[in-house]
Amino acid sequence: MEKDFILIKEAMKQGKGDVAIRGWVYRFRGSNKVKFLVLRDPSDIVQCVLKKEDFSDEVWAEIDKLKIESSVKLFGEIKADTRAPTGFEVTVKDIEIVHIAEDFPINKDLNEDLLGDRRHLWLRSRKMTAIMKIRSTIFGAIHEYYRKEGFTEFQSPTILSAAGESGSSVFEVKYFDKKAYLAQTWQLHAETAIFALGKIYTVAPSFRAEKSNTSRHLTEYWHAEMEVPWSTFDILQDYAQNLMKHIVKRVLENNKEELEILERDTKTLNATVKKDFPRITYTEVLKLLKEKFDFEIPWGKDLRTIEEDKLSELFDTPVIVTNYPKAVKAFYMKESPETIDKPEEEKTVQGFDVIGPEGYGELFGASQREENIEVIKENLIREGENLENYEFYFDSRRYGSIPHGGFGMGVERVISWICGLSDIKDAIAFPRKMRRLSP
Repeated sequence: MEKDFILIKEAMKQGKGDVAIRGWVYRFRGSNKVKFLVLRDPSDIVQCVLKKEDFSDEVWAEIDKLKIESSVKLFGEIKADTRAPTGFEVTVKDIEIVHIAEDFPINKDLNEDLLGDRRHLWLRSRKMTAIMKIRSTIFGAIHEYYRKEGFTEFQSPTILSAAGESGSSVFEVKYFDKKAYLAQTWQLHAETAIFALGKIYTVAPSFRAEKSNTSRHLTEYWHAEMEVPWSTFDILQDYAQNLMKHIVKRVLENNKEELEILERDTKTLNATVKKDFPRITYTEVLKLLKEKFDFEIPWGKDLRTIEEDKLSELFDTPVIVTNYPKAVKAFYMKESPETIDKPEEEKTVQGFDVIGPEGYGELFGASQREENIEVIKENLIREGENLENYEFYFDSRRYGSIPHGGFGMGVERVISWICGLSDIKDAIAFPRKMRRLSP
């Protein structure tokens, strides 16, 4: 039975005639005279019909033993059939059983914990396969966009001597006889590289030890970051908008079938490609939330999930929120020129977040970087950090400091929004959360 095998999707494009396909049993039912087998491969599923009259008693007895996820090779004739799950049916004339599976340990009665324990098998579901294909498109689109814009890909260490964001949310690791940390961001090293390479980007894992067992948090996630020399605050916002538009455009072009499998309403995705994103200040957000939802939020308090969600209800695209209070943002963010002379508690920074529509929260975090070494030191001291850990970083301000900025995008958060997922854990093959370390 040596034949040229084709993918199920290719067989359906062929439309009619003889085909040789192979894969795994997705569904299996029937009687003593006829079996209906839905075959799955990485491209799609197709219904296959096996009639007892076409097989010997010995082969039929083996067919009768098939279970979900058994692997087989099928040879037969494909034709259109509107009654079949994907519109085609294969009449099987010959079969090679590669492996008869054991009872598949996934069923509709499993709770989330038990399903998580079987994650390596749940990846075979149509839902997870669709998400992983969309994820692949998104990663490809990120690289495509940055390279088209003249960025150089640059990697930084994963094991660091100092925290990049907040000392309270880092994973400590033993580094021989020293204490080290898993990277929360590439940013501090990236800022030193722009003096050599100009515009740079990376897509790499980041780690956050936040004790948040929510539908939006992962302890290990993929971080798409960029850093731009000679940037302005407006230029950074343009990059964020254009990157998101490019990603969504590619998914709409390449993953129509996957979005249909996920039953994703693409209204906000289409709007994201067509419209400019609203750009509003933190102060304006507080006024909007008061006016529309009667939320009374003291100026200076960071926006919580509930407030970001309510804000997203007012728009059908991502929203860029700018000029957050300095007190709630990181030490490296540049002060807004308009608040330089104001008291410390009234200062804002040239930082922005991109808030996803439909209640998907923060997708990007961005800022112009503080150029003044003394201001950076003051900010670090205020946060209780040891300045000795940042000496390499200070050198970027000692030798030719320039205006620059950048942002980080949480790739899984973007995947969650684009796919319409209820939990970020499904945006990655093997999620790491506060209570999930395996498989």
